Amino acid sequence: MTRTTGLDFAALQVRDVDASATFYKDVLGLTEAPEGPPHAVVFATEPIPFAVREPMVDLDAVDRLGWGVALWFKADDVDGVHARVVAAGRPILTEPFDGPFGRTFAFADPDGYAITVHA
Repeated sequence: MTRTTGLDFAALQVRDVDASATFYKDVLGLTEAPEGPPHAVVFATEPIPFAVREPMVDLDAVDRLGWGVALWFKADDVDGVHARVVAAGRPILTEPFDGPFGRTFAFADPDGYAITVHA
């Protein structure tokens, strides 16, 4: 029997690829990968690449994007990322706290996706 071995790529469909890419680069500190398709910006995240891409559906027809999906980014300075997210004016969904995954907080990205950052 064939099997699936695990998650290999993650992407968010966004309203404005350039604006979202700038947010993830400037606020979260992600680095853009050297190559990517014309409809997306791929980041050199490890171990799984992450991208923001043009939508394949009408995003405005949905009340809340990504409801129930959890995307977590690992960071070496969670409080520093939190400060940049606050400075960027993004809503904080969960204030920083120390938990089983280390220092953790969650915020809404420019399209309203819930994003968690942890140590």
